[in-house]
Amino acid sequence: MIDLHVHSTASDGSFSPTELVNYAIEKGLSAFALTDHDSVAGLDEAITYAEKLKEIRADVPEVIPGIEFSTEYMGKDIHIVGLYIDYKGDTFQKHLQDFVHSRNVRNEKMCELLHTGAGMDISYEKLQTAFPGSVITRAHYAKYMVEKGYVKSMKEAFERYIGDNCPYFLPREKITPSDAIRLILAVGGIPVLAHPMLYGMGKQQLDKLVSELKQVGLLALEAIYSTYTPSDERDMRALAAKYDLAISGGSDFHGSNKPDLDLGNGYGHLYIHPEVLSNLKSIKKRTVH
Repeated sequence: MIDLHVHSTASDGSFSPTELVNYAIEKGLSAFALTDHDSVAGLDEAITYAEKLKEIRADVPEVIPGIEFSTEYMGKDIHIVGLYIDYKGDTFQKHLQDFVHSRNVRNEKMCELLHTGAGMDISYEKLQTAFPGSVITRAHYAKYMVEKGYVKSMKEAFERYIGDNCPYFLPREKITPSDAIRLILAVGGIPVLAHPMLYGMGKQQLDKLVSELKQVGLLALEAIYSTYTPSDERDMRALAAKYDLAISGGSDFHGSNKPDLDLGNGYGHLYIHPEVLSNLKSIKKRTVH
């Protein structure tokens, strides 16, 4: 069993990178990709820990270095996953620093809005203290609000305060999907269009997006995903075949931040055949110059 879309506490997951490795062993995974949002901060910990464990046991999964970029296309939030990235290069790290700066500016402004407009005792510094080492996302805002008693659930936090159309939400400056793909390719990675069915596009608009991204180097499409129906998966496999894209798949595991969605098998029926990873590795070999 494999899982090519997983989050840790380095972004908005509830498992640390080390805990993810241990849980992947418990679940019997042979490989998983750590794909935190706009961050590679958890990769060294997960990879180093897994390598040390391999010295004493044989059931340790491969930890695939990855990332999930938040990008914007025609007003929609589009996610591009990068697999097998060489994440330690100076140029790549510089781009990540720019993303972090953009997110920090947005977070400071959102906290000020919630403080002055909604009367919440919240600041960016307090969020960082509450979630040390994490890239602060809206999921952290929601957890903070629940813990402080401002809302009864994370769902309420999004619906009333920080959802896309709520008065206290501010979008941050984002790169385009094409920019993310080029960056992933530049560091030897495999760019994947994540969960296409979640974008609420019509078939024609989604086809147009995939066609455009294929032209700039998209190599795979996430055709297997926790919330897909069998019909969704068939449609995504057909779309991938139309544009000669490899298949990827993942649970989008976030631990307790996405209750009932488990590592490896999603809501219970997800299964990603090892052949999916074998095909992606073949692509990786062909793209290495």
